[in-house]
Parts: sequence; C-alpha cells; structure tokens
Amino acid sequence: MLFNSLQYILFLPLVFAFYWSINKQDLKYQNVLLLIASYFFYACWDWRFLFLLIFSTVLDYFTGIMMSKSLKPFQKKIWFWLSILVNLGFLGVFKYYNFFANSFVEALANFGFHLSVESLNIILPVGISFYTFHGLSYVIDIYHSRIEPERNIITYSLFVSYFPLLVAGPIERATHLLPQIKRKRTFCYDKAVEGIKQIIFGLFKKIVVADNCAFFVNEIFNNVAKHSCSELWIGMIFFSFQIYGDFSGYSDIALGTSKLLGIDLLQNFRFPYFARDIADFWRRWHMSLSGWFRDYVYIPLGGSQVKKTKQIRNVFIIFLLSGFWHGANWTFLAWGLIHAILFLPLLLTNQNRSSLSESTYTIKAYLKIVTTFLMVSFAWIFFRANSISDAFIFIVNMVSLQGGTPTFFYSTFKFLLLFCICIIGIVFLVFIEWKNVSKGNQEVHLNKVTIFILLLFLMCMGAYQNPSSFIYFQF
Repeated sequence: MLFNSLQYILFLPLVFAFYWSINKQDLKYQNVLLLIASYFFYACWDWRFLFLLIFSTVLDYFTGIMMSKSLKPFQKKIWFWLSILVNLGFLGVFKYYNFFANSFVEALANFGFHLSVESLNIILPVGISFYTFHGLSYVIDIYHSRIEPERNIITYSLFVSYFPLLVAGPIERATHLLPQIKRKRTFCYDKAVEGIKQIIFGLFKKIVVADNCAFFVNEIFNNVAKHSCSELWIGMIFFSFQIYGDFSGYSDIALGTSKLLGIDLLQNFRFPYFARDIADFWRRWHMSLSGWFRDYVYIPLGGSQVKKTKQIRNVFIIFLLSGFWHGANWTFLAWGLIHAILFLPLLLTNQNRSSLSESTYTIKAYLKIVTTFLMVSFAWIFFRANSISDAFIFIVNMVSLQGGTPTFFYSTFKFLLLFCICIIGIVFLVFIEWKNVSKGNQEVHLNKVTIFILLLFLMCMGAYQNPSSFIYFQF
C-alpha cells in the first residue's frame, strides 16, 4: 500500500477513527488495533512475506528475554549472535546473495576460470533493511544492558512493524519508540493539525517534485550516451531533488501519520541541501540511518577517539556500509566511497564539526552550500546510474561541454510544461525550506496560505498522475 494511493487515503481515516474511538479503553486495545493495521498494511504488498516479518519479530523478542535470563556471559553471547546471524542471514539471502554470487563468478572469469552458480529468483521483501535494523538495535541494546527486554509480545511486535515506518523508515530505536507505545495516548488537536500539514507537504514533495522530476531523470539516465551536456546537468540536478522529494516526502508522511496517532517518530531530514560541507550534509540527511551506523558501528570501532589512521579506516567502513545497505550493486558502493573521499579532507583538517558553530548566512556561507550541493549531486550520479560504466559516461559527457540546448525538454509543449512544473515545484520547495532555515527552525512550519498553495499543486498533479512507488521501497 502506497502513501500516495487511494487505498491509503481510505485506510488512514478508518484507522484514525477506530483508534481514537477506543482510547478510553485499555491501552492494549489501541496497540492491538495498530498491530493489526500494520500487518494488513504490509500484507497489501505481498502477504507471503508477512511471515518473514513475524518470524524476525518473534526471534528478537525471545532473544531479548533469553539474554536477560542468561546467568553466564557465554550463554548471553550465544543468544546474541544467534539473533544477529539469523537476521543478517535473511538480509544476505534476499538482498545480497545474487550480488556476491555473480561477482564471484565474474572475478574467477577474469583469471580464466568459468564457473556456473545458480541465482535465486526471489523478490526483495519491502522494508527488510529497515525492520531488520529495528530488531538489531533492540538486541544490541539489551546485550550491552542499555535497556531491559520487552515482555509484552504485542508491544514489541508493534515496535518492529508500526506501519508508518515499516517499509522505509525512519529507523527507530527501542529507547525512543517503545516508551511511547507503552504509555497511554490522548488526542491532541494541535498535534493532529501539525500531522496533517506534514502529510500534505510530504505529498507535495513526492507528487509534484519527485514524480515529475522522475520523468526526465529516467529518460536521461536510461539513455546516457544520446543526451547533450546541458541535458545531463539538468538530469543530475533533477535527480538530486527527485530523491530528496521522494524520500523526505515519505518521511514527512510517516511522521505526520504518526502524529495523528499521538506518537512521535525520529526526525529523518533537516534541510540537507542547506548543508555547508559533507559532514554537515550527513547530519541532515537520512538522520536515523546515520545515527544507527554512528552508534552501532562507528563508536564501537573507536570513533574519533583513536589514531588518525584508524579514524580514516572507520570513516571508510561507515560510508561503504552505508552504500552497501542501500543495495547490492557496485554503483552504491561507489557512491559510498565518493562520500568517504569527500569527507576525508574535513577529517584530516579537523573541520568536520566546524559547521556546527556557523549560524549566519553570508555570501561565503551560500557559496559553501552551493559547493556542497554540487558535490552531493555529483555523487548521486553513481547512486542513480544503471552501472559504473554508465556513470563514467555520464560524467565524461557532462564535463565535455559538448552539445547544445536540451532539445529533449523542448520537443513538445507537454514536455516544456512538465519541465516548468518541475522548476516551479523545486523553487517552491527550496523557498519553503529556506524560510524555515533562516528562522532557525529544525522542522518545516507551514502557514495557511502555504497549505492552500500546496493543495492546489496536489489537486492539479493528482488529476493525471498514477501513484508511483517510493525509491526507498527497494532498499
């Protein structure tokens, strides 16, 4: 079920109405309702993979309890690694098996050995990377005695499968979400209004900005060699806004939906294209994933409290893991590697936290923002390209300064109109966020006039567009 579909427009009000109609009853009834709604939401995609979600949930639930009951550290460690290996095993089989198998065959072929390995013809379960990381963080926190295991199976199951964040995050922590699930919730009108506003803004990002940019981005990245230099530049910029509008739009809808239900989720984006350097960008982009890798990988490796050589090692590990988390493809690893390389000068000069003390917006600050945006956009080429070779062709043709005007965009009146809609949507998005950034806001705040304009945009776009999947559903 897509957030931008008619089914969800019918689903959400029904859940909302039943949910608050029983809030005077025992809290468990609300949680049971949310759990049933979450499983239905997931089953609408493919009911068969619902069993995988339930199995993973039950495994981590019992692992947490058995670790707390273990009298010896060795027993605790056995349960811990059982959960880690099974969870990562599922993730490896469904997401990475074919990648490793094919890469192994290709590597042997380079040395003259020809081997045939059977590929798995399976569908990647939606949201597996997200709910696996939910469970892993829970088990790791219990192992290190940061939290106590949850004894209520309904409460824990809801933590893992809560439908607003189930398929594309944000990646929640037990320390943040579980206490809210266990606490009685009362309806707050102001919070519900904020939730509706955030949903509308998320739909604007997805339907008006991301989906319209996608039309041109798909054409350009799928036919790299035939497009002019100027078209490739436009394709790069449009994809930067497509992926931001798509993913942050999903996060906005998820956070807004959860506010309607009286539960706050972790903020996932904080105006990332206003970052002043790469380190600042990663403090603003996909914050729940960045925080997960920081707390569960980077800091255990020593973080920044070790020698500079090990700090460099840690940075490359984190960025390569981040790239690999996104998908089993060399393009994602290249994307992660580029970000590690871009981060390296900041680390070596101890400037990776310098942007935290910068709050004024001078000409120098805007130049930093533009420079960072271009570096991030350059890296996005590898993220979006169909292959590494396509990415290099894209870059070579883009910097060759050959080719004239982007004739593809002006080929028909429809294309020109769609191109103008993309530009207007991007400008409006940037204006809204710049206005909030300039006021020092951490999240977007929308007034009634802005909401009215966004609704007009949505009605116009929704008149001819079919709902399209979110990019991060594939991760």
